Amino acid sequence: MRIGIVAPPWIPVPPSGYGGIEGVVDSLAREFTMAGHDVRLVGAEGSTCPVERIPGVPARKLTVLGANVDELAHAVLAHEALSDVDIIHDHTLAGPLSRHRPPGIPLVTTAHGPLTGAFRTLYRAIALHAPLIAISRHQAVTAPEVAVRQVIHHGIDASTVPVGGGDGGYACFLGRMHPDKGLQQAIEIAREADIPLRIAARMLGACECEYFDSVIKPLIQPPVEFLGELSTAEKYELLGGAVALLNPIQWPEPFGMVMIEAMATGTPVIATLRGSAPEIVEDGTTGFLRSGNRQLAAALQQAGTLDRARCRQVTETYFSAARMAEEHLRLFADVAGRRVRGSASPVGAA
Repeated sequence: MRIGIVAPPWIPVPPSGYGGIEGVVDSLAREFTMAGHDVRLVGAEGSTCPVERIPGVPARKLTVLGANVDELAHAVLAHEALSDVDIIHDHTLAGPLSRHRPPGIPLVTTAHGPLTGAFRTLYRAIALHAPLIAISRHQAVTAPEVAVRQVIHHGIDASTVPVGGGDGGYACFLGRMHPDKGLQQAIEIAREADIPLRIAARMLGACECEYFDSVIKPLIQPPVEFLGELSTAEKYELLGGAVALLNPIQWPEPFGMVMIEAMATGTPVIATLRGSAPEIVEDGTTGFLRSGNRQLAAALQQAGTLDRARCRQVTETYFSAARMAEEHLRLFADVAGRRVRGSASPVGAA
């Protein structure tokens, strides 16, 4: 089957550091290829995913990260380039909304953001014409009027992730430098638990730099250490050495990739009981889910009692890239009305 994939135009596939969507796209493209399919990827300049790559909007013509006009131009170019595939899997918001698509080619799209506010209106419109994938059950139930076709949790290839011993004597935080991610709370929790904290975060744009300067920087004092943005290898080294990942998220995040990345290294997750976290973390087994800083601090002190091998096992079983790709291929088979290699059984036209 010829599968066209459209990734956002700003961050290469795979990402060298920050880039949750791009990491998922890379995993899917590789898994589809291993299942015997012809994969064509339209992504950001500098992408190195080992499939046929088609350039989108040149980096020099992009304005700022997240600019709608950039994504729309990228989607138009992508759909023109994918005029002879069997199905398109679009990870942008602009693409499924554009009328400039190749006729007769089915399109499936994934909602990577929340189905709230203006996004609810947009995805409700998209779902009328394109099968919509949600990335968690929580994301789907927040907007019952949006016709989600299927929930497919993200996954990673754990074979590429080294297992750590958790013997570094610190907790860690990974994420964007944004109030929603809960970094201020993570610092407070680590201090309450009397456990050193190492922070890896990328600052995207003036607002996040301002948040760092005004709120976070004054709190960066021993035993709190700020590492900046890390490479993929450095990220897994940090996660593997941690007694726990602190993820006191302050909003109902649709899916937290960093949680399954931590679990893949064997590191348990201490997370706020909200959003997709209960679908990822088994409370008392692969981490602890709590509400409030004091409860999270107490849980952090107990992280060493959890079985790190079980954390890894859960990731391999429930959050593998192979499982994620298999569920996508079954959906593609249903939408395209054909037998698809890599799907457990042939599915006819709906």
